Amino acid sequence: MFMGEFQHNIDAKGRLIVPAKFREGLGEKFVVTRGMDGCLFGYPQSEWEIMEQKMKEMPISKKETRAFVRFFYSAATECEIDKQGRINIPPTLRNHAVLEKNCVVIGVSSRIEIWSAERWAAFSAEAEENFDDIAEQMIDFGF
Repeated sequence: MFMGEFQHNIDAKGRLIVPAKFREGLGEKFVVTRGMDGCLFGYPQSEWEIMEQKMKEMPISKKETRAFVRFFYSAATECEIDKQGRINIPPTLRNHAVLEKNCVVIGVSSRIEIWSAERWAAFSAEAEENFDDIAEQMIDFGF
């Protein structure tokens, strides 16, 4: 399980340090793709396989399904952690998440998310402001 928030910088070549706390859970190779809310999602291989299976079960006859699957897969890339604990994030993904210098890597249960520090700060502020309302809605999911 992934949890926590870590600040790291991305260099000009697109290399970002993966927090040491997350490296073992992610494994030697893992998948990074476009996420929602303007961030990137990172999945260990086992979780990626679960996502693949779920997507295969989605009705391809629906336009929204085709659009989502295309968007999700087209930028997906397999990342390998180098000896310095970094991954290389391709330009397409850096552009999607507006990763320029200051980044935040967070653990979200079965995946990690990579955010620009600015986007994460804005998202966190809004979520904190609305946390009570959001929490009340979670009861619909049995929480």
